[in-house]
Amino acid sequence: MTHSPAYRRVLLKVSGEALMGSRDYGLDTVVCRRIAEDVQGVIALGVQVSLVIGGGNIFRGIAGAASGMDRAQADYMGMLATVMNALAMQSALEKVGIVTRVQSAIAMESVCEPYIRRRAIRHMEKGRVVIFGAGTGNPFFTTDTAAALRAAEMGCDALLKGTQVDGVYSADPRKNPGAERYETLTYLDMLARDLAVMDAAAISLARENHLPIIVFNIHEPGAFTAVMRGEGRFTKVVEH
Repeated sequence: MTHSPAYRRVLLKVSGEALMGSRDYGLDTVVCRRIAEDVQGVIALGVQVSLVIGGGNIFRGIAGAASGMDRAQADYMGMLATVMNALAMQSALEKVGIVTRVQSAIAMESVCEPYIRRRAIRHMEKGRVVIFGAGTGNPFFTTDTAAALRAAEMGCDALLKGTQVDGVYSADPRKNPGAERYETLTYLDMLARDLAVMDAAAISLARENHLPIIVFNIHEPGAFTAVMRGEGRFTKVVEH
């Protein structure tokens, strides 16, 4: 069992809902701290790390107000929610001693850097964690798609999706105890079976750029570090 990292540079996608803990919406600082400590363990392995965080935990609280709203306008509100989460995660990471930069696809220089690809890569080369906020900067694209896009732009070796369960299942194992868990899948399996892990655009981007997708339980302490060592429970999505 090796302790050398399986990948040199990765992007971790964390849903906004994963930051809620047991709350109905908003942030659980204990969960943020736990994720930050797991990222710290991966950094200690010598892995370069970037993150994309969704905004569902915040946008869920205003979804009622957005009902019936123009889709593009609602999407921009969701993008702003992801920046709020990025700043919260930056704070959690810095509290455990990790130098972090937030880059936003929507310019807001008073709180974070604008997204500049070469600058982001340089930050990662210096050992800093880069958190990408505001999705792609465009409506009609999910944060999963933004994660696949940024992973490709950063030249990452893998795209990791931190979820509520330890891999990809044929159905929600929390509702269906008989759901089958997959050790490996192909991109085409994911698309054909319509497995609710990432949207089709994100999967297609990963496939085109030969990015393996690794799905694991972000709430399991140390799970991210274990995956980087090739250990633990996860599902790997590859070409063949």
